[in-house]
Amino acid sequence: MDSLMALASDPTAWAALITLIVMEVVLGIDNLVFISILSNKLPLEQRTKARRLGISLALIMRLALLSTIAFIVGLTAPVFQLPWHGALNEHGEPAWELVFSWRDIILIVGGLFLIWKATTEIHHNVDPTRAEEEAAIPGDAGRAAARNFGATIVQILLLDIVFSVDSILTAVGMTDHLPVMVIAVIVAVSVMMLAADPLANFIHHNPTVVMLALGFLLMIGATLIAEGFGVHVPKGYIYAAMAFSGVVEGLNMASRNAAKKRAER
Repeated sequence: MDSLMALASDPTAWAALITLIVMEVVLGIDNLVFISILSNKLPLEQRTKARRLGISLALIMRLALLSTIAFIVGLTAPVFQLPWHGALNEHGEPAWELVFSWRDIILIVGGLFLIWKATTEIHHNVDPTRAEEEAAIPGDAGRAAARNFGATIVQILLLDIVFSVDSILTAVGMTDHLPVMVIAVIVAVSVMMLAADPLANFIHHNPTVVMLALGFLLMIGATLIAEGFGVHVPKGYIYAAMAFSGVVEGLNMASRNAAKKRAER
């Protein structure tokens, strides 16, 4: 208790908490967009339940990982390495090697899954004929997987694992105080829970935003793969690009609404 009181009176801890909350909320945007797109494919009465369950699983995953910080830190230890023969030193040996940790493997697999899922969703959105054909075939495996509540939760859980590992490693790198990390994670996930329904409804009622969000997921998937191969991509660039695209799409929506009102008059 004394240590908690000392921590509460430490300005450095408060600064770390605020910074970490902001970082966790920003990192949670990726997870939230993915959950919104997947849940919108479910029947209306199951969507909110799927979002809440998916975000709750994300919270449980993050808290469970925080309880095993030593294990999480161990995920960054090298597991295996591959020589890169494209660059040789003066002795004809590989000048450098690709070194992979469990974190890298998780990020690469998660990035590939995210790219596959986003590409599949884009294909369904730009090929309505195929979507209609699938809807007309009862028991079709592709349609069943998209509409099935359990399958949706499994897909959300898979990405929760990837985003949770990235989130917790970020938290560990910013502070050594476990209570600060726990509070930041709980606050960030609570914000996700509050924003889930409004964001999902906004995406659902604006088809062009769906395509934009899927494009974001493609970019995030590519970023995860790059991170897994040791190429660090500053998150600020990614979110700045997303914000710029969002502003442009907002202007397009305003322009379309103005044109619609002029046509009605």
